[in-house]
Amino acid sequence: MRWRGRRQSTNVEDRRGRTAGRPFPGGRIRLPIGRAGGGKGGLSTIVILVILFFGLRAVGIDPMEMLAENPAAGGGAVQRSAANDEMSQFVRVVLAETEDVWHDLFSAQGATYPEPALVLFAGHIGSACGFASSAVGPFYCPTDSKVYLDLDFFDQLARRFGAAGDFARAYVVAHEVGHHVQNVIGVLPRFNEMRRSMSQAEANAMSIRVELQADCFAGIWAHHTAQKGLLEEGDIEEALNAAHQIGDDTLQRRTQGYVVPESFNHGTSEQRKYWFARGLETGRLSACDTFNGPI
Repeated sequence: MRWRGRRQSTNVEDRRGRTAGRPFPGGRIRLPIGRAGGGKGGLSTIVILVILFFGLRAVGIDPMEMLAENPAAGGGAVQRSAANDEMSQFVRVVLAETEDVWHDLFSAQGATYPEPALVLFAGHIGSACGFASSAVGPFYCPTDSKVYLDLDFFDQLARRFGAAGDFARAYVVAHEVGHHVQNVIGVLPRFNEMRRSMSQAEANAMSIRVELQADCFAGIWAHHTAQKGLLEEGDIEEALNAAHQIGDDTLQRRTQGYVVPESFNHGTSEQRKYWFARGLETGRLSACDTFNGPI
């Protein structure tokens, strides 16, 4: 993808190097400070800190890890590699390209496209949708209209899933932005309302249709990006390979050696490739109706 030198989105929040713990009931916790010189107040503070230390460990938070990651705790600013800096620039360009495409498509329908924010984090993050670690992969939170991404996921995408290349990475960002589009047009709110009365199997089946539509929306973005002449040889193959590698059946076969179709919630490799390709070929939202008929 020809991305260097192009506009970078200003809707990126870089929270790498910050510690984001689980939210506590009642909001922020302030630690009590003992009196200078120790004494009874100082001893009480030490006892409370010890209790807090083991309390945090009990709920799965490593206080030492938090101190190591928090520059304010005396560790200094987190050093970012040149690769990470370049990767963050790439993500900003891809996000800007999605903004341009969706602004044009919404405007053609007489509507306004509200741009999402993209949050870069490292390790773990607190969002309006709750606490998450990088293990969950990139995700979109409809509550705050933000995409959350740990750039290390791109390394996993290449090494663990065999989906290397800049357009494979662009597909991931475009897919999450596709969820934002769904949120804006009402698909996600309807799904979240319906799932309250669904069984787990029904919710999984509906989730597949939601995810496949986001793949199709990513394909729409790729269609219009190709029209700008920004794609290079092999880019489409990289995106299709990424869609294949993160299909439910392929992931389950890789991790556990067998597949459980009733547990699928993102779609098979073939389904994900098909719907990305459908958006790519047509460039139209009307071609991405995954909710009517077989998928």
